[in-house]
Amino acid sequence: MTESRPGAFFRLEGPLVAKPAVLAAGWLAANAQRIEERVLRLGAVAIAAPFALGLGGERTTGQRLAWSSLRGTSRDRLRVLGEEYAEVHLIPALRAIGVDLIERARRDGCGIVLVSDHIEEIAEPIARHLRADVVRANRLEMSNDRATGRLADPVTARLGGEALRDLAREHHLDLARSRAYGAQGSDQVLLSSIGWPCAVHPDRVLRRVALDLDWPVLESP
Repeated sequence: MTESRPGAFFRLEGPLVAKPAVLAAGWLAANAQRIEERVLRLGAVAIAAPFALGLGGERTTGQRLAWSSLRGTSRDRLRVLGEEYAEVHLIPALRAIGVDLIERARRDGCGIVLVSDHIEEIAEPIARHLRADVVRANRLEMSNDRATGRLADPVTARLGGEALRDLAREHHLDLARSRAYGAQGSDQVLLSSIGWPCAVHPDRVLRRVALDLDWPVLESP
């Protein structure tokens, strides 16, 4: 029987990168091959943005709307564009505070888990760069090697409950001895399920929760 070890759960958006995932959806939509596709897809992202940023309601709804703009995009094109976006726009902009926390957790023997609102085609290159052990990101449903525009469940705006426990069992992680780093109000679901929660560059909602519950709050100088 494999012995469990502590994990270190890092939300990509906030602790590691400043750009929200909706910007990636817009960038991929803008790189659709035909001009009429670009116009339609960018319109969908514009509608989704307030929801995805937590300004107009449920972030899960916003994520579903934003990534629906990629309907009809081929699997190969998603992979190429995802790699490019990660390598050009996100990896060079990784926050030093987040990278340092990952290295510290690795030295302490934690399994590194990257949690992201981005789709797998973007999150996985970043996970490889950071040498994460596990990546949990949004996944687009595919039909005949083209995106249907729908996200497969569970959407990662909120990671907690049975989905988190399943992930921990699958990768032999002890949640009570684990640590977690988040930045968004919805991350309180993840942080409250972990033994050692921490808010990094938190938004207004998570900052208030962290202060109420006496969670550490970290920010870059």
